Amino acid sequence: MLSIPEIIRKKRDREKLQQEEIVFFVQAVSRKALQEGQIGAMLMAIRLQGMEPDETLVLTQAMATSGRVLEWPEQWQGLLVDKHSTGGVGDKVSLPLAPALAACGCKVPMISGRGLGHTGGTLDKLESIPGFMVSQSPEQMKQILEQVGCCIVEQSSELVPADKVLYALRDVTATVDSLPLITGSILSKKAAENISALVLDVKFGSAALYPTLESAQQLAESLVCVGTQLGICTSAVLSKMDGPLGSRVGHSLEVLESLECLEGQGPGDLRELVTTLGGTLLWQCGRASSVSQGAARIAKALDNGSALRTFQAMLEAQGVEANVAHALCAGGQEERFWVLGQASAQEELVTLCDGTVQQILGLPIAQVIHGLGGGRSQKGQMINHRVGAEVLVSVGQKVRKGDPWIRIHYENPELGDTGRRELQEALILEDSEPFVPGSKVARTILPQGQWARPEKD
Repeated sequence: MLSIPEIIRKKRDREKLQQEEIVFFVQAVSRKALQEGQIGAMLMAIRLQGMEPDETLVLTQAMATSGRVLEWPEQWQGLLVDKHSTGGVGDKVSLPLAPALAACGCKVPMISGRGLGHTGGTLDKLESIPGFMVSQSPEQMKQILEQVGCCIVEQSSELVPADKVLYALRDVTATVDSLPLITGSILSKKAAENISALVLDVKFGSAALYPTLESAQQLAESLVCVGTQLGICTSAVLSKMDGPLGSRVGHSLEVLESLECLEGQGPGDLRELVTTLGGTLLWQCGRASSVSQGAARIAKALDNGSALRTFQAMLEAQGVEANVAHALCAGGQEERFWVLGQASAQEELVTLCDGTVQQILGLPIAQVIHGLGGGRSQKGQMINHRVGAEVLVSVGQKVRKGDPWIRIHYENPELGDTGRRELQEALILEDSEPFVPGSKVARTILPQGQWARPEKD
């Protein structure tokens, strides 16, 4: 007889779990037959003792088949693609990328998650838009893909139910950064989507789950290996995450910046990642002859308005009223704040000396926003979508003492002296000449352990 306490003990004591033991645990999670304490203990045991590659593969397969596996029309074969990020500060790439890919002829059934740790969740960002429904049945997803080409949804009780339970508990049990748990969580959702191609954005740096390129590469290789074994054409892009991606952090503020990107504008680092990841997927599924040609196609979809029109259509298909979606996508900043709302208080902090911006540390900014109500410290906690920050300077820029460098949006609780001090420590200035910051993209991991630097035309 299989026993959950015995399975937990084995993993705690560094013993390898058998296939039937892993499947038994996942099925018990899906049936809600376990106490939260048992699940938390198992998560911690996996976090501390790790898993062998074959254990991770079994975990991923068991999670993927814990619910329905989506089925699609035969004519969509080869067009079904998705992207997933390991999370970072200001990472809103999915919002412009999914509609840009759909505008290029792909089908994107994106199953996303909520915030984990200090990172904001894609679903949380989208729920800052009034009326947006992240809960969609498989039948509704198919209808949206037929009409629009992309959807961004949560995993329901039908889709990867085991991961929905584990994902929420990882956030409150300090097990977010476990390599096998990350691999299983990400790839189980992608396997359940029944997609042809997948690109992973694996972050590294002081504001990422993995601080170094080497540790992030280990995760990327695990994801690519397991994804390939699941029959998905999988690659991973390693990208830097020391400072925020873009200049806005916080759910509704990141929606605003995503709209700028969808208009062919916005921060260059956000556009770079959207076009690189999208270009990689178009190349993987055969809709571009190279990553660079695919990136050019994604850029064109951003610049000609087709990606923005697709985003508006997706909003309407997922419950947003037509006039609200139009105001958000076609309106100016005033109309967009009318839709999303704005925090009751804004405060700008100024630079304390002259210098050149060497770094803007994303983690302290994210932690302050979390403390102001922009993140969760327990499962199911409500968050304030309007809380956030706008970074008003950029890395490499020369600043003078007294220049505003960040604007904080807050309500209750208010921004206190401790928060102000932590934010000031996030701005690193040096007495040096201005400079142009380098690319966020470090390298790309391909199947069979190949790796390549970004293409240069």
